[in-house]
Amino acid sequence: MSEHRRRTRILATLGPATDPPGVLDAIFRAGVDVVRLNFSHGDPAGQVARAEAVREAAARVGVEVGILADLPGPKIRVERFAEGKVVLKAGDRFDLVASEDAPPGTRHEVGVSYLGLPGDLSPGDVLMLDDGMVQLKVERIEGQRIVNTVLNDSVLSDRKGLNKLGGGLSLGALTERDKELIGVAAQIGVDFIAVSFCRNAADMEEARSIARSHGCDAALVSKVERAEAIENLAEVIDASDVVMVARGDLGVEIGDAELPGLQKKIIRESLARNKVVITATQMLQSMVDSPIPTRAEVLDVANAVIDGTDAVMLSAETAAGNFPVRAVEAMARICMGAERQFAHDTDFEKAQRGLEHADQAIAMATMFISEHIGVAAIVAMTESGGTARHLSRFRAGPPIYAFSRHAGARRRMALMRDVYPTDYDSRGQTPREAARGSIRLLVEAGVLDPGNRVVFTSGEHMETHGATNTLRLLQVGEDGRAEGLGEL
Repeated sequence: MSEHRRRTRILATLGPATDPPGVLDAIFRAGVDVVRLNFSHGDPAGQVARAEAVREAAARVGVEVGILADLPGPKIRVERFAEGKVVLKAGDRFDLVASEDAPPGTRHEVGVSYLGLPGDLSPGDVLMLDDGMVQLKVERIEGQRIVNTVLNDSVLSDRKGLNKLGGGLSLGALTERDKELIGVAAQIGVDFIAVSFCRNAADMEEARSIARSHGCDAALVSKVERAEAIENLAEVIDASDVVMVARGDLGVEIGDAELPGLQKKIIRESLARNKVVITATQMLQSMVDSPIPTRAEVLDVANAVIDGTDAVMLSAETAAGNFPVRAVEAMARICMGAERQFAHDTDFEKAQRGLEHADQAIAMATMFISEHIGVAAIVAMTESGGTARHLSRFRAGPPIYAFSRHAGARRRMALMRDVYPTDYDSRGQTPREAARGSIRLLVEAGVLDPGNRVVFTSGEHMETHGATNTLRLLQVGEDGRAEGLGEL
């Protein structure tokens, strides 16, 4: 049997630090499963070029890597200053001007990108700029001008973000620019589209509709980073394929003290609702400049792994940092360490009731058998990856080898914890033939040994989406062939 393989997935953001020749190959060898194209930076042509480079590097390394397109969303920013930045002192007056013809900023005022901001504010509101580094208290609204008092000594520079403490801003999730960029994402053939600043299920469904109109079947990722999304958490999760705990803006809006508990809640609710979940933002932030992470960062990543997150994400660490490969290596090392130290014991009493589909029931039965009689692996034949997702929601011991002939399905499964997507064309085979063929491949790869037990799931009709309805308990014979122990 092969040694422990990392189960938690790694998502890495691309940027200038990953553009030099050889870096993509190196981060893929270090363990990146999915890359993130941050559409908030650069132009579409540059992102298309990066996507092409990803496909080429993945082919060279011999791995399949998913691509996530992260839409900018309605990020509110201050405009530019006449001298690039200003120094603000606590107690000073500093105005925000919601006008298209606002002059270049000074130490007394600056324009804002969201012209409807005055209508969303009231005296006493607190505005958080530059991820909370600059705090303003709203005193009064004078037409297009928001009069504020500076709450802390700080420096404010061009195009920094703005949030309202506690949320409540009325912008929708998708801007006109976002809608255009979904078309670019479709052109690239991305596997995931992340919707920034979503508020509710309607935002996710709008993004899904636009993507499908472009012929794009990418999985939709909701970035939970607004207070409104927390209020509507259940419906946001249900409307998503993947959920991201976007801790940057979320922490600014709700306050840092509430963030740890909410992170755990989002992970728990996403798993309970059968969705994939990513934990993101500043996980190894010190590695932008340092070759090793801090102990606090190690604990942060490990805790997310222990809580059951499917994936952890690197942002500036790989996009603009000095040590992108080392950051990936550190992330992989921490994930594996956390996985080795903490074994999950599935509580089937808390498992979902009233299952709607046969593949969900097969997944639950598979995990129950796996935990109670001991198996070395679970082998799932899948067309779309749905069976693998259902299986991976139970944090059990055996690894899940998901065999699919569809490259897109395999790349979407690359974000699922415990799942190892594998290329296999089962067309024309009976379930019994597919079981023998897939298990033989795992024996040849050194994953299975003679005597190992395996649970095999499939559908009676091998090429039908969502048709998994059969579970077989098999054993690897001395010659590496699968031997039946019965069908359940």
